[in-house]
Amino acid sequence: MRIKQVSVFAGNEAGRLVDMLTPLARSKIDILALSVADSADFGIVRLVVSNMDKAVKALHEAGFTLRVNDVLSYQVPDVPGGLLKAVVEPLAEAGINLEYFYAFIQSEAGKATVVLKVSDPDGAEAVLERLKK
Repeated sequence: MRIKQVSVFAGNEAGRLVDMLTPLARSKIDILALSVADSADFGIVRLVVSNMDKAVKALHEAGFTLRVNDVLSYQVPDVPGGLLKAVVEPLAEAGINLEYFYAFIQSEAGKATVVLKVSDPDGAEAVLERLKK
């Protein structure tokens, strides 16, 4: 399933994450999934939130540079090899590059949910939907 993700660019310095999360908390936006990647100078914080429009507004007003894009949310069996067999191998066999992924907080019992950024979202959705049948 396609969902929206916001990527926020922030300086890699003490307190910057506080500066970013505070306006979200004040706007009563629930963070459903979060990933932080860093380099020497800046970090990229990727978020799936309960209200994307309010989150974008709050972050813009706080002075952050951001981008909203589509990613895929997909449930995988929460067992050893589940991610490999349910996502990684099928996408590789279809020639779809898995650019990055991270875990999603909400899931049903016995399942783990991942957020996927892929080179071909339409192709990836088709591959993953076929696996459900």
